Amino acid sequence: MKKLLLALCIVALFAQSVPGSEPTEPTPAKTVRDEVVYIIPIRGMIEPALLYVIRRGLDEARVSNASAIVFVMDTPGGTLDAASEIVRTIQALKVPSYTFVEKNAISAGAIIALSTEHIYMAPGSVIGDAMPIMMSPVGGVQEMSEDLKEKAVSAVAALIRSAAQQSGHREDVAEKMVRRELELKIDDEIISPAGQLLTLTNIEAERPSGPENRSLLSAGTVKDVDELLAKIGLDHAKQKELTVTTTERVARFIAAFAPLFLMGGLLGIYIEVRTPGFGFPGILGIVCLAIFFWGHHIAGLAGMEDLIIFAIGAILLMVEILFIPGFGAVGILGILLMIASLINSMVRRLPGGPIMPSWPQLQGPIFNIFIALFGTVAVAALVAPFLPRLPVFNRLVLAKATRREEGYAASSDTHSLVGQEGTTLSALRPGGTARFGNRKLDVITHGDFLEPGAHVRIVETHGNRIIVEAVASSGGTASKESVS
Repeated sequence: MKKLLLALCIVALFAQSVPGSEPTEPTPAKTVRDEVVYIIPIRGMIEPALLYVIRRGLDEARVSNASAIVFVMDTPGGTLDAASEIVRTIQALKVPSYTFVEKNAISAGAIIALSTEHIYMAPGSVIGDAMPIMMSPVGGVQEMSEDLKEKAVSAVAALIRSAAQQSGHREDVAEKMVRRELELKIDDEIISPAGQLLTLTNIEAERPSGPENRSLLSAGTVKDVDELLAKIGLDHAKQKELTVTTTERVARFIAAFAPLFLMGGLLGIYIEVRTPGFGFPGILGIVCLAIFFWGHHIAGLAGMEDLIIFAIGAILLMVEILFIPGFGAVGILGILLMIASLINSMVRRLPGGPIMPSWPQLQGPIFNIFIALFGTVAVAALVAPFLPRLPVFNRLVLAKATRREEGYAASSDTHSLVGQEGTTLSALRPGGTARFGNRKLDVITHGDFLEPGAHVRIVETHGNRIIVEAVASSGGTASKESVS
């Protein structure tokens, strides 16, 4: 219990003490004459923690009274749940929104770009290929059954159509990025045949089509944000760019690899509980759990209440193990609280949204918990046979037997004492002490009670167990009492 309380205290202090763990409150809006364009970068993988960064950027844009918001994008894609929440956040904007594709807007990046009202692309950039795939827990793409594949494709197709509808882009172009079986045809020209997913270069995306001479997707090709602003008449506006802090980058990494940190934490605590003392496994477990909670806290996902709930659950579990016979309601409640806190720390919530998360919000965290628990059990089963052979555990475990033949004994050899006579120093009822020459020994009778000063002889020895009996003194028979 003491080790667990120490571990929880260290985790709590670590999660609270890191600078920058709380986003700063925006300063009150100021009235200014100059127009402001707010620039938000979307680079790298799109994952849950990115939603917090974008929300912070949009809040700063609101405080700055921005006239427009430009998303600068270079991403290979990411998770669908994160992309869908980012789309809903962008669709709630009250100011014009633009996407500038620096290099790539693939998969989830294409969906987010289609949620903005205007898309501009840099020379050589591409956009498209938003068909959903399932990643294996051990890495790589996992095959889906036809029913599951159609379910996933249908959901993404609806999301990308909705994004295109609300922002004024072509729905057929958007859906072709998800459904390869469709054919994209404009007038009599086939732009993308059936059997191929649509991915457009900057030149293809700005190609005019239809009777209205409307561009296929892109509003134009520009070399940078400055040229984009010149095209939309905001070249005079002041540019403010969201600065993604190093702490937020680290938090995004932690949130993306949450199962690994959970595995490290659970495995370290498990090994520490199974071994005496407190050492490296416990420290590793505490550090991994502290990093997990701190990273999700910085990413805007976890609060200190999640850590408190986890601590309460861990304490209940230890009380069940140490003080209550068997395993019952207290231990089960502790386990449920711990799992609930870990899941809640990974749930993404939108401001003003419901307190209770929906099933789609829970799917990702539950999957992460399953992977962490499965990985912890698997790794524990693999390393358990090798733990006694590791140097760090050799100091904790007795690796060899101590045999009498090799000179080891739990007590000294007392056979040479048999036959020696002495005098009892205390009453033997039936055990006590007696003096034999210059030695004071603990002795015991076969059940007789002897008074102090009685004359006794050693008749048997079994290690430290020395058995005596009364002998007649020179002045008469020995005094002894039989056990009644």
